[in-house]
Amino acid sequence: MSVDAKDCDCERRNLLIATSAVGGAALVATAVPFVASLTPSERAKAIGAPVVADVSKLAPGEKMVVKWRGKPVWILHRTDEMLASLKTVEGHLSDPNSENSAQPAYAQNETRSFNKKYLVAIGICTHLGCSPSDKLKPGNAEGMLTDWEGGFLCPCHGSMFDLAARVFKNQPAPTNLEIPPHKYLSDTTILIGEDANVPKGA
Repeated sequence: MSVDAKDCDCERRNLLIATSAVGGAALVATAVPFVASLTPSERAKAIGAPVVADVSKLAPGEKMVVKWRGKPVWILHRTDEMLASLKTVEGHLSDPNSENSAQPAYAQNETRSFNKKYLVAIGICTHLGCSPSDKLKPGNAEGMLTDWEGGFLCPCHGSMFDLAARVFKNQPAPTNLEIPPHKYLSDTTILIGEDANVPKGA
C-alpha cells in the first residue's frame, strides 16, 4: 500500500512539534531551579539584614558580642577611664586618626564612634582574620605590660589594639579594626547595619 507524500509531511510535522514541546519543557524544568538559585534565600537575606542590639544591661566596662553578616560585632560600654586612655596612647598608634582604616565618616574621630560611650567594632583582626581577645583591664592584670592602658590582643600574631580598636605601631595588622555602619534607635538600642542619622554640622 502506498503512502501519500502529504500524509508523510503531516506526520513529520507532528513529530517535530511533539519533540520540540518535550525539549522545551525539559529546558524550562532545568532553568527554573537554576534561576531560583540566583535569587537570595530568606536565610541569606536575614544574614545581611541589620541587627538590633539592646545595651540597656551592659554595665560600664563590659562588652557584648552580636553577629552581623556572619561577623562578630563588639559593643564595649567604655568607662570615663577608658575614654581618657585613648588620648594617652595616641603616640603609640599606627593610625590614630583612622585615616587609612575602614569606618563610617561619623566614626572617624578619636573614639571611633557616633556615641563616645560605646565602641561598636567588627572583632576580626585586619591581619589574617583572627578574633582578638579582650585585654580590657590596664596594667599587667591580664598578662600585659605594666604600661598597658587596656584594649585587645590578637592571639594569632600578637597585634594589639586600644579601646577604640586602633592598632599599635609595628604590629602585623595593617589597619585599625573595622567599624560597621550603625545608628541609635534610642539611648540603649543600637541598629547595626544602617548608617547613623548624623545631624547637620556634626
